[in-house]
Amino acid sequence: MDHETMFSEIEYFNVNVNEYDKSKSHFVVRPSSLKYPRSNAVMFIMEKYLKMADCFDAVECCLIFWPKGVDVPQNIKEKHAVCPVEDPHLAYCQFFKDHKLTNCADVNDLILKNGYYISSNVQIGKNAAIFPYVVLNGNIIIGDNVYIGAGTKIIGNVYIGNNVVIKENSVLGADGLSTDRNSEGQAVTMPQYGGLIIQDNVIIGANTTIARGAIDNTIICSGCKIDNSVYISHNAYIGENVFMCGESHTFGSVTIGKNTQVSGNAAIRNGLSIGENCLIGAGAMVTRNVKDNMIVSGNPAHEIFFPK
Repeated sequence: MDHETMFSEIEYFNVNVNEYDKSKSHFVVRPSSLKYPRSNAVMFIMEKYLKMADCFDAVECCLIFWPKGVDVPQNIKEKHAVCPVEDPHLAYCQFFKDHKLTNCADVNDLILKNGYYISSNVQIGKNAAIFPYVVLNGNIIIGDNVYIGAGTKIIGNVYIGNNVVIKENSVLGADGLSTDRNSEGQAVTMPQYGGLIIQDNVIIGANTTIARGAIDNTIICSGCKIDNSVYISHNAYIGENVFMCGESHTFGSVTIGKNTQVSGNAAIRNGLSIGENCLIGAGAMVTRNVKDNMIVSGNPAHEIFFPK
């Protein structure tokens, strides 16, 4: 199963691109990223990522917000609707606001079953223990031998593997903060359409929140142990057998290598990469990438051990 692209073919909306490019009249039905492009998707590309523009060759009939003043290759013009703008990310966010697209959960799809709420698209494996006041609302796949404690909320596109334990009052699939500002300083929010993948043999403590991806999926790999009151933001990739202790935080698009431990009350800034077999000390504020086999601590975090 390809966890990176799971849920990427779902259709969420149906918007004609003609208002953005008068030479085209096809429809877009989903968002898509440069890393995992899909046809009939709304996308954006910033000038610093133009080297990735070849990804548009693999798909067709997209709407692309393109940096104004930069020439658009002819092959992209022919296959896609292209809208040159000053700020492609802001224009992408504005697209959802203009069309009143939020991707919020549907309360009308819920039914009460054995003391918990479940929507019609939920699939549950064998020997699941689901306690009262749980809410399962979205395209959710739950494996075998899964424990879901009372009061837990699982929302959106979520895959949960086998032998997973989710303790009480956790929230899986919450929205991350993917928001830009317009010229008046007002918030323009990008709805979260990505999923959350939790692989086999993961333990998630009570009162923990794990956000779904903004476009692609947040992924928690097999064997991870996540303590109580941990926050993992959108687009994170948490490698195999990572330990995250209580009150630790990772912000958006963080990658953590396998067998690393993030100690209590540590925070990792958005977009950073933490190597394999690392130890992030208690209370550390990580502001730059960390190589494999490192121990870092402090605010800002600094190296206190480097193997020979």
